[in-house]
Amino acid sequence: MLLKRKDPQDDEWRKKLAPAQYHVLREKGTERPWTGKWLANKDPGTYICAGCGADLFTSDTKFESGTGWPSFYKPADETCIREEDDSTFGMRRVEVMCKKCGGHLGHVFDDGPEPTGLRYCINSLALGFKKREGKT
Repeated sequence: MLLKRKDPQDDEWRKKLAPAQYHVLREKGTERPWTGKWLANKDPGTYICAGCGADLFTSDTKFESGTGWPSFYKPADETCIREEDDSTFGMRRVEVMCKKCGGHLGHVFDDGPEPTGLRYCINSLALGFKKREGKT
């Protein structure tokens, strides 16, 4: 029987994150649709990683996808995320992770709007938000 090695940082993540955030970011969980804090947010600003604070997406690229999760058509910077093939649950998807801390954010699909045609479907629990100053 193989024993899974414990990540030495696991205890720190458990202290830092709420249980639901830990489940999404560290265990690749998914929040229920239509329940996320940032789904209806229309404030101008930057969505950041709830785990490490890295800039991930801007409000300028957010759109209403009708899926129940915050959706964006491109990341804030191409170097802020990492993508990997995900074949869990018998589906072929592309998982999106924070490049800085490795936290699971959600998935990206090719059914989004122009100009990219992409839909980054992201869990609110994986995000924080920095409101843009000077804009109303």
